[in-house]
Amino acid sequence: MSVLILHRNPFRPFPYQEWLTGRTGDVVVLAARDKLGLPGEEVPDGGDLGFTRLEVFDDFDAEAVDTRALELAEEFRVTHVVAHHEADVDRAARLRERLGLDGAWTEDVRPFRDKLLMKRLARQAGIEVAPHVLAHTADEAREFAGRYGLPLVCKERAGYNSVGLRILRDEDDLESCLADVFPGPPRDDVLLEAFVPGRMCHVDGLVVDGRTVAAWPSQYQYDLSSFAADPGPRVDLTLDPDDPLTPRLLDLVDRVLTALRPAGTRLRDHAFHAEVFHTPDGRLVLCEIACRSGGAKIREVFRTMFGIHLAQYVTRAEAGMPLPGFEDGVGDGPPPRPRCMSGQVLTMKRPGLVRALPEIPDDPWVEGFWLFAEPGQVIAPASGSADFLTAAVASAPTRAECERRLRGLGARVQAGTEIVPVGAEDEGGPADAGADGPRAGAADDARTATEIAVTS
Repeated sequence: MSVLILHRNPFRPFPYQEWLTGRTGDVVVLAARDKLGLPGEEVPDGGDLGFTRLEVFDDFDAEAVDTRALELAEEFRVTHVVAHHEADVDRAARLRERLGLDGAWTEDVRPFRDKLLMKRLARQAGIEVAPHVLAHTADEAREFAGRYGLPLVCKERAGYNSVGLRILRDEDDLESCLADVFPGPPRDDVLLEAFVPGRMCHVDGLVVDGRTVAAWPSQYQYDLSSFAADPGPRVDLTLDPDDPLTPRLLDLVDRVLTALRPAGTRLRDHAFHAEVFHTPDGRLVLCEIACRSGGAKIREVFRTMFGIHLAQYVTRAEAGMPLPGFEDGVGDGPPPRPRCMSGQVLTMKRPGLVRALPEIPDDPWVEGFWLFAEPGQVIAPASGSADFLTAAVASAPTRAECERRLRGLGARVQAGTEIVPVGAEDEGGPADAGADGPRAGAADDARTATEIAVTS
């Protein structure tokens, strides 16, 4: 029995060798080069990571990746396919379907990848979604804007990480966007949505054999779409058990999962990440939901609360392995309550030469700390909501205490970070960027960045 892994992340946060302990058979990995390793570092050897075969691609979206995945699946008689990144959920499903393998197939994941279908199914189940339209042309977009007014949200039908998402606040924004988005023939991949005011919440969890076995809501304390212009710490906090929003959000997401997974679905074991607007008048409006674990350090926050690492469980489930704690199936009891509150504080990349980065904190409540650059590196601005400079996860008995800790840590991180325009000089002269000069950092989710992690 062999497993094929489609990997579009750094390797360090995904210790497959450890997660697949006890499995026999080959482990074949296709990876995206721009996500791996340190700046200028060689791609790691697959054997050192416990893989039978590792092949790395410069363009992970190319059709050649699909072709090679099929060839390797047939060569190694692959029985299971694993994929964690939103961009590879469809690809993994197609491959399973082509080979007749266990796990989710194309129609099983489509409600989670096609935002138009997602909203239609949710609305049919009585779940509120924002008014929206699949705009084929600029004229259709203008008609929608005339009906619902501004601001509007423009996004890709199958987008992720807020890449390409635009908030159109006035007529100039609208016309600029339409000129960019509709320069030629009609399209069928662009959604326009009425803007929903309020704070964005998210619910993350794990489904085993079709049943939610652990889930909890959190609330972003920032605007996701502001990643390119937000220089300060971005705090994300779990909700207290006695918060009135907690049961409402958990119930809503249960209804969404039921609506998007019909009887007979092959999507039985998976993580999920749902985003929900909480409006000023108290309504809950579904934004979207994914059938994979959340990005940033949501997986580490979840592990802090429940002792469950979502990526580890999904890896084992998609590899056909038993899940720790569920070897004998899922019991009839209610999902567990978190053992503490948690949250994360993030800072985004901004363009320039990295002069200094903060020291690794030694506070006992810091559950993890990560740097995605190094002094002397030249980095580009954030290109998506997952393009971080630093990240930290904290724990606390209550949400209020967790917020206090995270905001204090965020202030320390900000004070310890110095990024200057390329070529800037200080009293000591030009920055020491090494013999070859400053290195260009990638503008995506830690694509070529250093990742230094400290976990308790």
